Amino acid sequence: MKPPEDTPRGGPVAEREAERVLAALLADERLGVLSTHHDGQPYASLVAFVADETMRHLLFATPRPTRKFANLAADPRVAMLIDSSRNSTADISRASAATAVGSARELTGDERATAADRFAARHPYMADFVGSPSTALLCIEVETWFVVRRFQHVTELHLRP
Repeated sequence: MKPPEDTPRGGPVAEREAERVLAALLADERLGVLSTHHDGQPYASLVAFVADETMRHLLFATPRPTRKFANLAADPRVAMLIDSSRNSTADISRASAATAVGSARELTGDERATAADRFAARHPYMADFVGSPSTALLCIEVETWFVVRRFQHVTELHLRP
């Protein structure tokens, strides 16, 4: 019996291809869709992000008086979608996407200062925003990536510490 098309693909070849696709997405894309929730109601937000070289951490910034920050304060579990689509009909077969699943925590002190420099280097037009005391800088600690390519080829990448 053949597995459904959305069954996670295993094996080293699929994982290497998924890692290559993921690395390209994280290098090329600057925005992602952050998903939080409150009382069972999902909430999505477009955010600028920065990934580290291990693909285990994603940084994003938000003003503290926002719905997403309140949602994260209540429950740090998140998902973030990053994709290469350009709203073209060819996207159905050419675009790739990755969903990070993990938990977010606010950075403080020296860790925040270092991360803010990294964030501002990737998004120089947001340097004042990320440097503001009213802006929270958060780090998603990614547990699993779901990488989709060619519409239905899904590979799960479980990150090891």
